[in-house]
Amino acid sequence: MAVGYNNVDVNAANKYGVAVGNTPGVLTETTAELAASLSVSAARRIVEADEFMRAGLYDGWLPNLFVGNLLKGQTVGVIGAGRIGSAYARMMVEGFKMNLIYYDLYQATRLEKFVTAYGQFLQANGESPVTWKRAPSMDEVLREADVISLHPILDKTTYHLINKESLATMKKEAVLINCSRGPVVDEVALVEHLKQNPMFRVGLDVFEDEPYMKPGLADLKNAIVVPHIASASKWTREGMATLAALNVLGKIKGYPVWSDANRVEPFLNENAPPPAASPSIVNAKALGLPVSRL
Repeated sequence: MAVGYNNVDVNAANKYGVAVGNTPGVLTETTAELAASLSVSAARRIVEADEFMRAGLYDGWLPNLFVGNLLKGQTVGVIGAGRIGSAYARMMVEGFKMNLIYYDLYQATRLEKFVTAYGQFLQANGESPVTWKRAPSMDEVLREADVISLHPILDKTTYHLINKESLATMKKEAVLINCSRGPVVDEVALVEHLKQNPMFRVGLDVFEDEPYMKPGLADLKNAIVVPHIASASKWTREGMATLAALNVLGKIKGYPVWSDANRVEPFLNENAPPPAASPSIVNAKALGLPVSRL
């Protein structure tokens, strides 16, 4: 039950005529929220401070106790500015008045317009405007950003996108967030980088060999690790379950496939029956399944 399906052999499913359903359209904001939460937690060392307090180690205020990074006025970098990446960028830009640099194969026009409009609003109210830049390469984002969040798809071109070499190009006090797919990051290289750079911090919701972590990661204070909970809001999980069930029901009843898998609101309306269609079958075209005209 997920929007991603890189763990499914779709070619084999096609060969045997098996429909592969997923649950898009309900994870965007909740996943972006977790990425934003990890960004703040890592930058301000919240988990470290919480553990310190619970251990009874707090003796009183000190000027250098758990000093972290200020987000306001810094630069947030986004690798992959699709729905989730753009939602995350909007949260960080509007919430913390951060400047944006992003890398994507496609121009994120709506995101650019949002940042421009927000910058104009700030300027009209006597504040410094926020800015945006579409970087020509991922390396430029890694070099310039203070906080970097990964939102690419996982394929052979993005496997170990973050590795020893790319980590070395990042700022020594940068924050790296991954709520996309675990193998996008070379976890062994990340562990070594975290050990050598104690002010570099990371927030991970996904792992290369999930549910396991690479040796040493769990021991590092500059790593926040959570168990794949990006979609774990009540509304989203209920929506995912509903879409998954309706995919099964639609296949059993021979319904056509919904024409726009990213516009699934009609299936989630509690005050009306769902459309007579399967919300999202990723290999519908390969299986020759009909498309709904609703």
